[in-house]
Order: sequence, then structure tokens, then C-alpha cells
Amino acid sequence: MIAVQLNKSDFEYDIHSLIRAFYPGMDVPLYLEGEEKPQDCEKSLKVVYGETGISVTLLDAEDKVIAEDMRAFEGDCDRSERKNLLKKMIYEMFSHYTGQKLPWGNLTGIRPTKIPMSLLEAGWKNTQIADYMRNTYYTSNEKTALAISIANRERAILRDIDYKNGYSLYVGIPFCPSICLYCSFSSSPLSVWKTKVDAYLDALCHEIESCAGIWAEKKLDTVYIGGGTPTTLEPYQLDRLLTKMEECFDYSHLKEFTVEAGRPDSITREKLQVLRKHNISRISINPQTMNDRTLEIIGRRHTVQQTIDAFHMAREMGFDNINMDLIVGLPGEGYAEVEHTMQEVTSLGPDSITVHSLALKRATRLNLFKDQYQEISFQNSSEIMDMTARYAAGAGQFPYYLYRQKNMAGNFENVGYSREGAAGIYNILIMEEKQSILALGAGASTKIVSGEKIERIENVKDIRNYIERIDEMIARKEKSWD
Repeated sequence: MIAVQLNKSDFEYDIHSLIRAFYPGMDVPLYLEGEEKPQDCEKSLKVVYGETGISVTLLDAEDKVIAEDMRAFEGDCDRSERKNLLKKMIYEMFSHYTGQKLPWGNLTGIRPTKIPMSLLEAGWKNTQIADYMRNTYYTSNEKTALAISIANRERAILRDIDYKNGYSLYVGIPFCPSICLYCSFSSSPLSVWKTKVDAYLDALCHEIESCAGIWAEKKLDTVYIGGGTPTTLEPYQLDRLLTKMEECFDYSHLKEFTVEAGRPDSITREKLQVLRKHNISRISINPQTMNDRTLEIIGRRHTVQQTIDAFHMAREMGFDNINMDLIVGLPGEGYAEVEHTMQEVTSLGPDSITVHSLALKRATRLNLFKDQYQEISFQNSSEIMDMTARYAAGAGQFPYYLYRQKNMAGNFENVGYSREGAAGIYNILIMEEKQSILALGAGASTKIVSGEKIERIENVKDIRNYIERIDEMIARKEKSWD
């Protein structure tokens, strides 16, 4: 345990996240000066904010000084500059103490490409951005280049998007065939809720009908149906949902419609026929891994062969934009297992591949019952991530979006790769937060973007509460437009 003492509350998230990046899985409690120090601390960090500068002191278990640093603010230092100074100091101290250099340096946010994107829009050159990122955030040469190349690609993909007069739509289906060991999303096992799916659709269709007019004067650019697993719906239920959406929204300006078909064990020919009938342009078939032993460990009740069969069936039915999601850092998987997955997936020829680094969030079964999985290794490394990038490039795919999560294996990232013309536009829009997104369904989060300001309107996650309180969910959105 490393405890952090602050003389006042400020930048707690950044401090906590940065120390956890050096010590994955370690408890990092924060407390204010004058409060009791947590027991059994291996080390502690003392942060003092002053009027003219910041001091940071690293102490051992007996409160003996290991390292200390004090720096003055330069000129009229604003809040962002104070935060960057603090993170520099902490990063330098822990990097020296541990001998580690983190690939993303002291960056703690989940959207690192927003930095080069904003600087590109301000007229900076790539070389200037690279120098700034390395000197300010200590990002590695490889991650700096990755972020800048993706930002440039994002700008090209989004060049025809009207942020002010357009919007995107998200619709959530919170059911899954089973709950994966690592899952922290708002999803529930279909076996428990099977008799309530139609009631959920009743509420969802009511929300669709009531909220469709909110941005009726704006252009709908992209639609994304996610979850959960949307293809847990029966064909008639899927058809009902898509028909209601067509009745309520204007698709005349639509650039992309994605349905996360997701789990291969939920995909049938009848369901794909429904998607084809409604002109869905992009689907995901997500194996996460192409190793049967791992699928069994993580609770995905399908086989590698089912993934292959579902993919070939979708191709035969005319789907020409198929994404596949993979996870690096799954229990028991190292370089060889991930390489096998990349070989199997690229041999299928998907149009895009999204490589996720495993993030162990508190609400996952893997974290809640971690004592049961102590014998299983969790590996990720720059060698593994570089290898996935090589396979994607060998398949004619290049990185087009990127994001990070807390507690991510190896402090790496999630990267979306795609062939030319197959990038997921919605994925970029939700990460860059440049366009408003109307989100419907249990656990869905609407984002209203107005310049630099972002207002969030959250739907309740619990399915029963969502059904019972649907009018409240609708009223929240309507109020924001009053």
C-alpha cells in the first residue's frame, strides 16, 4: 500500500491513477493532512500545494525520506499547468525510484489522442506536437507517433462531419448469453431476464419514440446498437426494434449503422437476415480470443469454430464491413496465445480489428473473486502490442482510433485498426467528444456537446428500474432541451 497525504483536495484522480500505473493492483488511499494515516503502508507520498509552487516527498514505512522535490510555478500558472507540473514531478520521482518508464508517460486520461487532435486543429505541425508530448507528458517515441498518426487519420475520417448540426445515436441492449469474467458493462444474463425482454423493448421503444424529436432539426450521422449483446434478441424482437427506429429517425444523412452482433453463440442466419433487411452497414463478431481453453476460463460459452462459422455465414450473406474485437492480457495468455489469435483472425479477413488491453475494473467477477484466479497469469507487454500491430498492418489495416482505461494490463491501450473505408466513425466520435450523442436504453449515457462544455444525462443501469422509471429517463432528456 502507498498512502498519499494532501494538504488540500486537488488532482486526486491524477495522483491515484499515476501511482497505480507504476504499481498495478496496489491500494493507493488518499487522505488529507490532519486525518489519520492508513495502517500498514509500505510507503507514503506527501503532496503540499503552496501559493508559489508544489512539493512532493516520498517516505518509507518509518517516514524516512526516500526522495523529495520542490518546484515553483512559472509566471501566471493556470490549473492545467499546475496539474502538468505535479504529474511531471510524481512521474520523475517514481520512474527514478522504480526504474520504470511508462509507455504513455504521465498521461492518466482515457483519450490521449485528444491532445494531438486539438493541437493539429490549432495549426501545429506533427514534429511540434511530438516534441510537446514527449517533453510535457514523457510519452515514449512509439506511443507519441501512434497518437499523432491516429489523430491525423481521425481528422481525415471526420472531415465531412458537421459537429454543430449533426448528432449520433446509441441504443443499448443490456443482455448477454452469459457474463464474461472480465465484464463491467451494464449487461445481464439472458437466462434471468428472458421473460422481461419484451417489457424492456416496450420501454425502449417508448424512449425512442419520445426522444426522436429532440434533435429532429439536426442530421443523424451514425447509429450504434451495442450492449450487452444485441443479437440476444430474437429475430422478431430485433425486427421490432429496427422498425421502430426507422419510423422515428431520419436516416437520409446516415454515414454508418453499426450493430454489435458480438457473441458468436448469439448469431443465427435468421438474425443476420433481419439486419440485412434493415440495411445495417457494419457489424461486429467478437471472439476476444481464438483459444478454446481461454474462452472456457473467461465464461464465454462458445468455441473458436463457432466464431469462424458465424464470420463465414455473415460474409456469405453479404456483410462487407465486419469488425472483430480481441482482448490482450486474458488469463493464461502470453505472446504465443495472442499470436495464434492474430493468425486465426487475420486469416478470416475482417475489415477492422479492435485490440483491447484487459482492464480489471472493480465490478468484474475477475476482480471480485480474484483469490480464485491467483494461479492464472495476466500478461501484456510492448512486444505483444507491437506484434498485434504488425499482424493488423500485414492484413492491410491501420490504426484509426485509440483509448485507454483505468487498471489496464501493462498500462497500454485499446486500438482500432481498419482497412481503408471501414473505420468505425461512431467509435471516433465517442472518443473525441466532438459531437452530441443521444443514448437510449438501460445504462446509456447521453452527451450534449456545446463547445468545450459537455453535459451528461445518465439512464439508470438496472433493467427493472429502467422499465419502471422510463418516463423519468425521458423527462431528463426533454428537460435538457427546455
